[in-house]
Amino acid sequence: MDKFHPSLRECIIAATAFKLLLFPAYKSTDFEVHRNWLAITHSLPVKEWYYEKTSEWTLDYPPFFAAFEWVLSHVAQFFDPAMLDVRNLEYDSVQTVYFQRLSVMFTELLLVYALQKFINTSPESSKRSAHAVALSILLSPGFLIIDHIHFQYNGFLYGILILSITLARSPSARLYSGFLFAALLCFKHIYLYLAPAYFVFLLRAYCLGDSIFQIRFANVIKLGAGIIGIVAAAFGPFVYWGQTPQLLSRLFPFSRGLCHAYWAPNIWAIYSFIDRVLIIVAPRLGLPVNQEALTSVTRGLVGDTTFAVLPEITPRKTFLLTLFFQILSLIKLWTNPTYETFLGAVTLCGYASFLFGWHVHEKAILLVVVPFSLLALKDRRYLGAFRPLAVAGHVSLFPLLFTAPEFLIKTVYTIAWLVVFLTAFDALVSPVAVNTRRFLLDRFTMLFIIIAIPLIAYTSLFHKALFGDRYEFLPLMFNSSYSAVGVVGSWVGFCWLFFSS
Repeated sequence: MDKFHPSLRECIIAATAFKLLLFPAYKSTDFEVHRNWLAITHSLPVKEWYYEKTSEWTLDYPPFFAAFEWVLSHVAQFFDPAMLDVRNLEYDSVQTVYFQRLSVMFTELLLVYALQKFINTSPESSKRSAHAVALSILLSPGFLIIDHIHFQYNGFLYGILILSITLARSPSARLYSGFLFAALLCFKHIYLYLAPAYFVFLLRAYCLGDSIFQIRFANVIKLGAGIIGIVAAAFGPFVYWGQTPQLLSRLFPFSRGLCHAYWAPNIWAIYSFIDRVLIIVAPRLGLPVNQEALTSVTRGLVGDTTFAVLPEITPRKTFLLTLFFQILSLIKLWTNPTYETFLGAVTLCGYASFLFGWHVHEKAILLVVVPFSLLALKDRRYLGAFRPLAVAGHVSLFPLLFTAPEFLIKTVYTIAWLVVFLTAFDALVSPVAVNTRRFLLDRFTMLFIIIAIPLIAYTSLFHKALFGDRYEFLPLMFNSSYSAVGVVGSWVGFCWLFFSS
C-alpha cells in the first residue's frame, strides 16, 4: 500500500485520462519522423535502415532506438498496416494517431517504474521529498508538451536515465548503472552530454579503491566487458557491413548551424540577442555591420548562423567552452566521488552542454531539469537555484506548440504545475542557517516569475494583434532570451552551491 498520497499509481491514472483527451491535439513533424522510422524498420532489411531516404526525415538515432521502433512496428501493423509503407509520406490516419499516442503512454511506464525505484531506495527521512520530486517529474509540463502533444519518446528514455542514476546510489548496483547508461547512449546519443560524469564516477568509485593507485581489476574487467558488449550489440553489425561512415553521418550532422530552429535558451540566445541590439546602435558607435547577416539569425532557421556585429562562433569554440565547464565539475567528482557529488556533476554536465553546445535543441533542457529535480530538495538554497530553471525551462518550450487550441493547455497546465510543486517543495525543503544563506536567487526568482506572465501574454496573444504577420521572429527572440536569463541564473546559483559545499 502506498505511503504517500496521491500515489504514483493514482497520478498515472489521472494523467493517462487527461492525455487521452489530447489525441486530436497538434502534432509536429516529429510525429511523421517516428511514423517513417516505423515503416523503415518494419519493411526494410537492417542493412538498409541508415541508407533509406524516401522521406526527408531519415533515421538518425542509434541502433537500439531503431530496434525499439522495429518492435513497435510489429504492434502497429494491427492498427493500420498502411502506416508501415515508406512511400506513405505524411500518413496520419486515425488509427496511426491512436497507435503512436498510445505507444508513448505505454512506454512511459518505464519512467513510472524508475521513479518508484527512486522513492523506494531513498533514505526513510527523505522519502516524502523523494515522492514529491517523483510526482513533479511524472507530471512535468516538459513531458506533456514534448511527448504527448509535440510527439517524442522522452518519458521512456528518461526512465532509463533515472533508473541508472538511482542504481548508482548503491555501491553494489553501480555496475548495472553503467550498463544501463551505456544502453541509453545506444538509444539516443544526446545523452553523451552526461557521459563525462558517468565515466569519472564509475572509474573513481567502482574501478579504483580508496587510492587512485589501488585498481580493482575484477571491476574494471566486468565494467569494460559489459559496456563493450552493449556497444558491440548495437553497432557491431553496421561496423561488420562497413557502414560506419554512413551511420556516423546520420548521428552527427555537423553541417547544421549554431542555433536550432529558434534559439534554445542558452548562452547563444543571449549572444544572438545582443547582436540584434548592436545592429541598431552600431552605426552610432561606428561599428562595422555584416549586411549579409541582417536576416540570418532573425529567421531561426536550421543552418549556418551569421552574426552582424559580434564575432562568429565556431563548433570548436563551443566544444572547448563545454569541455572547460564540464571539467570543473569533474575535478570535484574525482576528488569526492560520492553519489551526491555525482548527481551534481551530471547536472552540471547537462548545464554546460546545453548552455555552450553547438546546435542545441530547445527540448534538451530536460537534460538539466530532470537530474536537478533529484537534488532540488536538498535544502532551501538548492530550491532557490531550481525555481528559475523550472520556470525558464518549461516556458522555453511554449513555442513548440504555436497553434491556438493548445495555448490554454500549455499555459494553464504549466502554471498549475509550477504553483503546486514549487509550493509543495517550499513546504518540504530543509531550512539553512541564516549565516550561510548569502544568496540573491530568491529575489531574482521572484522578479523572474513576475515577468513571465506578461511575457507569455505578449508573445502568445498581443504580438499578433499589434503587428499581424510582421516581426514574426520577435516573440521567439523575447521568449528564448528571457528563458536563457533564467537558465543562466540557475546555473550560476547551482555552481556556487556545488563548488562551495
